[in-house]
Amino acid sequence: MILTPTFIVLISIVFILVWLFVKTIDKRKWLTLLVSLALTPIAYFYVVYPMINIFSSYHHEKYFKSEAWIENPELRFEMLNSIVNDSVFIGKQKEEVKPLLGEAEWFGWDDSLKANSPDKWNYNLGFKPGALNNMQECIELEFKNNTVIALRTYQLEKTFE
Repeated sequence: MILTPTFIVLISIVFILVWLFVKTIDKRKWLTLLVSLALTPIAYFYVVYPMINIFSSYHHEKYFKSEAWIENPELRFEMLNSIVNDSVFIGKQKEEVKPLLGEAEWFGWDDSLKANSPDKWNYNLGFKPGALNNMQECIELEFKNNTVIALRTYQLEKTFE
């Protein structure tokens, strides 16, 4: 286990809360200390730590790999920062992008055409982990003269019936 400042602060807070709780049960200091020392790790790892994981938006990030993109579409959001920050697809031709990402899942709307444009490829990236997250991550690649000129990320609200 790695002792980070955040961990030390959180475990200290949990210890103090457990100490105050146990103190209401019994007034003997030595017994309160022993019970608090025994219950603090249990309270931290079975109550506090799961709550932090449920309500935080932390997730793993991976470099873009075409095989992972195609095999695990529900985990594509992990590659989003790599794609956007490294400009992986900017300047690539449609013929280069298609084998890496596969067929476009849907075409984006073009106001000038008043229709879906085959020059706006959209892909679903899945849902980032976390409680009460109903926003689906998506990415749009915009082509001009068969070359990627822009990437746009956006979120769609998913309603569950």
